[in-house]
This record gives sequence, C-alpha cells and structure tokens, in this order.
Amino acid sequence: MSNVEFKDRLLSLGLARVSEAAALASANLIGRGDEKAADQAAVNAMREQLNMLDIAGVVVIGEGERDEAPMLYIGEEVGTGEGPGVDIALDPLEGTTLTAKDMPNALTVIAMGPRGSMLHAPDVYMDKLAIGPGYAKDVVTLEMSVKERVAALAKAKKCKAENITVCVLERPRHEQVIEDLRSTGAAIRLITDGDVAGVMHCAEAAQTGIDMYMGEGGAPEGVLAASALKCMGGQMYGRLLFRNDDERGRAKKAGITDLDKIYSRDEMVTQDVIFAATGVTDGSILHGIKREVGFYTTETILMRSKTGSVRRMSYRSPV
Repeated sequence: MSNVEFKDRLLSLGLARVSEAAALASANLIGRGDEKAADQAAVNAMREQLNMLDIAGVVVIGEGERDEAPMLYIGEEVGTGEGPGVDIALDPLEGTTLTAKDMPNALTVIAMGPRGSMLHAPDVYMDKLAIGPGYAKDVVTLEMSVKERVAALAKAKKCKAENITVCVLERPRHEQVIEDLRSTGAAIRLITDGDVAGVMHCAEAAQTGIDMYMGEGGAPEGVLAASALKCMGGQMYGRLLFRNDDERGRAKKAGITDLDKIYSRDEMVTQDVIFAATGVTDGSILHGIKREVGFYTTETILMRSKTGSVRRMSYRSPV
C-alpha cells in the first residue's frame, strides 16, 4: 500500500470530474427506458476518469462482487497507482430507474478517503436513520420506536410532530413504518428510489423540507450517505439486516464479526473524506443535466469533511 499522504484538497476537483463524466455519459439515456444501458455508460465513464487520477485506489463500495460486475466491482484497483492509498465508495448512477423514466433525483455519486477509512459493507440491506446537523448527539436512535423518534425530534426542534417531515422509500416492507408515522401526524415524503439523496435531504432541511430519513435500503448506499453527512453535518445510524446464511457469509467475508452492531456515521466513515455528486435528473439537491444545441450543462456538489466546505459547480461541456 502507498505511504503517500492523502491530500483531500488536491484530489477533490479530480473527484468532481469523475462524477461529472459519469453523469454526462448517461445524458443521452435519460428517459429512454433502458436502465442497464444508462448504468453501464456511467460505470464506463467513471472507471475511465478514476484511472486518470494519481491514486492507489481500491473500490470498497461498488457495483457488486467481482463475479457480478465486470467493472468497478468491490476490490477493484483504480488509479495510476502513483499516489496515496485510498478507499473509494461509489454509485455510478444512483437511480437507474429514475434515469430511465426521467424522474427526479437521479445522481452520480462518489466518495474517497484514506485506505481503511470506510466500512466494507456487504451487498445486503441496512436499517437506516438520519437527521441533519444542529441536534444533540443521539437525540434519535435506532433503538427507539418510530413514534419515539418523531416525538424526540419534534421536542429537539421545539415544534409539533405535525411539523416534522420524514423521508421513506416507498416499498411494501415499509408499510408498518408508514402507518406508525401517519399515527404521529408527521408528514411523509415518499421516494421511489435513491436513498443516498434521501439521506442528504436531511442535511439541507431548509431547502428540501425533510427533517429525518428512516427505513431499510442497501448497505453500500448507507456508507455513501454517511460519507455525505460527514461532510454536510448530521447524524446517521445503520444496522445490517440479513435474510439468509449467504448474506451473513458475505458480511463475514467483508471482515464483519458483530452482525448485530449499530454503526454510527463516524463508524461507517472513520476518517476525513471527500464527496462528489452530479445531478442527472432534476432533484431537491441538484439540478439535472440541461441540454442545449451543442452543449450539456451539469451541476455538481463537492464537499470535504476536513473543512466542512460545500462547493457547487456548474460545468458546460461541448457534446
């Protein structure tokens, strides 16, 4: 492993170019109904750009296990090999269905930190809970019931439960969560896909109107979301969920011994990271790709947890 220092400031703009390239590659497939083609285009572009960076990178959150994904698989080495050793978590197209149907909040997402800084989450479900910055530690926890979480956050926010909005993935498995939330009087923002964006919404509640995220989604996306919140501020908790012995085996293969552990944000991402996301379709956080004759324009959010800086960039690219 390289002993070169991880200089997040110097690498950050390169990371933004990676997410921009993936978004631009999927531009012509927005609304075309082909999820796989959109995802593959983003994967190819992201991999090509990553391999231009002077890093000795390892994909710890990727497109799947090596035998499932031809590129950007978990364990794949990327970069020139000449720079610092880094962990990379990525989703080349978060919201393949959203892209194919031209629905809101499709993003390209990537995070980078020093080697060993990110939880090697297996491709299983994770029970997630997140809120934005400005609250006392553990004001809400996974051990609380749904109703207790709403009551605790309302008390901390000095408002009624009716003034709390919770983001939840619209899935049959969340029927009880939704029913419990309805009983509190809280509002629910249901999303069809894209729970990295769903968690990020909490960190910009004034802009998005979302105070809390909860529910079960992919564990890899949980690590990506934790990377974003480490930069934006906010609290997040995650607990891995297993449906069978095969999934438990995946966790053990990834080095996880305590299968019941509840991970905090800073246990999922233990060191300072950089995070970039580019809008593919219009959303609450980022504008989608804008087309005009001869050009595409993208919007990217680039963040560094070390400084808490959040940079928004517009990039106009010739087609």
